[in-house]
Amino acid sequence: MATSTKIDFAGSTGETLAARLDRPDGPVTAYALFAHCFTCTKDVFAASRISRALTDHGIAVLRFDFTGLGASEGEFANTNFSSNVGDLLAAVAHMRAELEAPKILIGHSLGGAAVLAAAKAVPEARAVCTIGAPAAPEHVLLHLKSAREEIETTGEAEVELVGRPFRIKKQFLDDIDEHDLGQAIHDMRKALLIFHAPLDTVVGIDNASQIFLAARHPKSFVSLDDADHMISRREDAVYVADVIAAWADRYVGTKPENRPMPASQPGTVVVQEAGQGRYANDISVDGKFPLRADEPAGYGGTDTGPSPYGFLLAALGACTTMTVRMYAQHKGIALKKAKVTLRHEKIHAEDCESCETPSGKIDHITRELEVSGDFDEATRQKLLEIADKCPVHRTLHSEVLVETTLKE
Repeated sequence: MATSTKIDFAGSTGETLAARLDRPDGPVTAYALFAHCFTCTKDVFAASRISRALTDHGIAVLRFDFTGLGASEGEFANTNFSSNVGDLLAAVAHMRAELEAPKILIGHSLGGAAVLAAAKAVPEARAVCTIGAPAAPEHVLLHLKSAREEIETTGEAEVELVGRPFRIKKQFLDDIDEHDLGQAIHDMRKALLIFHAPLDTVVGIDNASQIFLAARHPKSFVSLDDADHMISRREDAVYVADVIAAWADRYVGTKPENRPMPASQPGTVVVQEAGQGRYANDISVDGKFPLRADEPAGYGGTDTGPSPYGFLLAALGACTTMTVRMYAQHKGIALKKAKVTLRHEKIHAEDCESCETPSGKIDHITRELEVSGDFDEATRQKLLEIADKCPVHRTLHSEVLVETTLKE
């Protein structure tokens, strides 16, 4: 079951912004950042439902309240489109430092416009998604039409939006006039997916056309048919999440089997950092076996693969069953199945009577062998004895020389 954790970080103007990290129960295959609509919050249906649905695909999503909205600090009247973009980049910086920079940027309505404006400044992001987004931030001025004259004349006015009063200052209008979103879309050079409902009465479908024409390939458009602007139906939110996950896999590798693997030659193992979290590594064995190593979340990793010690135990366990099977075949023993359960821990040397190390801690590996088949107890004991003769076991007990050099 996915988890949702409260997080806070400093926004573009220094106020503390409230956020939530929706995280899958299993390994995280990619991180995404979600920007909500104008005057909405991180908990609006579109943001919360799409984010949680994405966790079913292994994608962790950070959603946050812009300055002055929801549980975030600051005054909404002092914010503008530029500060929203700044808050987005502050969220990216927080993710980069504490989790992993987002590879997917998602924005709903005006949040989509903010994502398009910020995308070029997020080099790690490879995929950008907009949902009912305007092609220009000045679209929001349609909601301020009745109060615009007062704002221009007196410098500010109180406006009712989505049933709540908001104070809008003239600097908000002036800031919007300075943004050329079309050029930002053209320059971002990232894969783009545009969702829009043809019958959207808040942001017309022509906005999707303008965004699509301004963007370079690769770009895609998905119609949301009869969905409303707020994506208030659960089935629409799940559909959006499913399409994002399937589409983003081409650019981000959200499915483990589609991750780009390091190249290796027969007889070699190549390990390189995956660029996901602090410790995740992609591994290629003999040029054809892709693997992933990581550390558990409790140790600062993202839990996307076994730890190095997990691989060590796996090597010992695999070698053990292979050696037992080889001996059984050679001796004609009716071995049906061999199974090994291994554990690793650090213990105090003084607790080990047979160890040569006098003090400190030593590595302790326990290995439980389970064999089944038509044979007597003496044969079972012989198979146990053979288990200790596996090559990896012998390597662990022998002198090992590891030479490390720097590649020119």
